[in-house]
Amino acid sequence: MSVTTRLPRALHPVAWWLWAIALATAASRTSNPLLLLLIFAVLGLVVTARRTDAPWARGFRYYLFMALIVIAIRIVFRSIFASGITPEDHILFELPHLPTPDWYAGVQVGGPVSLEATLSAAVDGLRLACLLCCIGAANSLANPKRALRILPGALYELGVAVTVSLSVAPQLVESVQRVARARRLRAGRAKGFRALRSIAIPVLHDALDRSLRLAAAMDSRGYGRTGSATRGSRRLTGLLMLSGMAALCIGVYALLDPSVPRELGAVGFGAGLVLCAAGIALGGRRVSRSRYRPDPWRWPEWAVAGCGLVTALVLNLGTGYDPAALNPSLYPLQWPTLPILPVAAILVAALAAFASPPPPPRHRTGPALPAPRRAADQTTAGARP
Repeated sequence: MSVTTRLPRALHPVAWWLWAIALATAASRTSNPLLLLLIFAVLGLVVTARRTDAPWARGFRYYLFMALIVIAIRIVFRSIFASGITPEDHILFELPHLPTPDWYAGVQVGGPVSLEATLSAAVDGLRLACLLCCIGAANSLANPKRALRILPGALYELGVAVTVSLSVAPQLVESVQRVARARRLRAGRAKGFRALRSIAIPVLHDALDRSLRLAAAMDSRGYGRTGSATRGSRRLTGLLMLSGMAALCIGVYALLDPSVPRELGAVGFGAGLVLCAAGIALGGRRVSRSRYRPDPWRWPEWAVAGCGLVTALVLNLGTGYDPAALNPSLYPLQWPTLPILPVAAILVAALAAFASPPPPPRHRTGPALPAPRRAADQTTAGARP
């Protein structure tokens, strides 16, 4: 390994997104709480080791708070709308039962709450929380503004909308932290709902101010200027994209439906990819833009993306271990088993913390020097006893 490859640099944002999406795919394939907790540990390790001090990198703990809220909401809803109680269930407590009309049959409001139903709701919430934290890890590790530059020209407007939507939460987190620091410096003692007014208004003002500065910066850099495109090329681009999307839908449906030949699904899916790629390439000609210092794709990017893909493939194929271990049953109640091969695959994803280069340090400016006092102020100050 050469010395230059381990110099601090920002990893390609697509590599982090591929790694996070692969982990989310692996988490969606299992309901084993031990494997889900192991994925949480891998996410925390990689984010702690490779996040920068940028504003969007400080929002992962808020995703963890949201994950806890998701689990709590899932348990509460399962307890209120309890149904499917069997004689083998272990009853924890019983809520007041509310009668429902005949047309609302099948849903029970209140009643006994079993341990099996509570554990099932906790596992479902844990899986949803794991998916949420995978997206939060990608937001914390990948620079959303650098990810916007690699999109093709035809998807530039869509990429702007996606990038802005993904960066809203980190920017709000930064605004809330900045307003909280200012309140502490001003000895703000209001807490709870009383402090909501003094926090919400500055946060909204800061968000609007940032939007105006961003719009001015984009306008000064010539954003939104498009090249010349004839009416025929626009119609051809639209025809290619619509045909490609229709072929993709047909191909995916044929692949998912066992009654349809898989050859038809493969042909439709491949034709859709080709048509969409042609439409994107043709539509990108109308957007002329230059790139300054493009992000390189080197062996660390391949290693990070490969670590995540290995995890997704092992948990999706289900070979080399008992597939039932990924989704253990709650009847009878027993401690879930821990399959060795999926555990090793998830630990492979943790190697991204060591395969990726260290993040570059953020340049910070020193403390501002006090401004020189005017002569009149100095004279007045000197005249005081």
